[in-house]
Amino acid sequence: MRQPELDYLRVDRSGPNCSRRQALSRLAIVAAGLLVQPALGRAAHAASAQPAGQPQSMTVFKSPTCGCCTAWIEHVQKAGFKCTVRDFADLTEVKRTFGIPRALESCHTAQVGSYVVEGHVPADLIVKMLREKPVGRGLAVPGMPIGSPGMEGGTPERYQVLFLNKDGTTRVYATR
Repeated sequence: MRQPELDYLRVDRSGPNCSRRQALSRLAIVAAGLLVQPALGRAAHAASAQPAGQPQSMTVFKSPTCGCCTAWIEHVQKAGFKCTVRDFADLTEVKRTFGIPRALESCHTAQVGSYVVEGHVPADLIVKMLREKPVGRGLAVPGMPIGSPGMEGGTPERYQVLFLNKDGTTRVYATR
């Protein structure tokens, strides 16, 4: 018996700059998203309906060798988030998949509920965002400011936590 064609599982490598590695990376990101995606609607609702003491689920995409990402994960876990970690050697496709503009990039990207969290965002601001449910994509701390969660040590820098609107514009959500 002939097997049906599964065109939707084929990776399009016809792009001029798409190597086999990039195609496989894109497929892995899509697969990770498919694992997370069914829960997004439930998670967005659950963020407000979650009983006290229940951890909020978060998926973190990071480099396997990044120590500050690991320190940030410990920070959000202490605040009550339950993290699933996905290691990627190159996070470029992850950031493109989640619509993170280059100017807002940092070393890790997370998804919590229906929101994206880019970089060293303090856990209390993630909790605040989930409670307030602003319309938009999520929070970002561009770069790796000294003194932000996961980047402790040295002389702390003042930094802005930006809210990423659906249209790609940003506004200052908090200053630390």
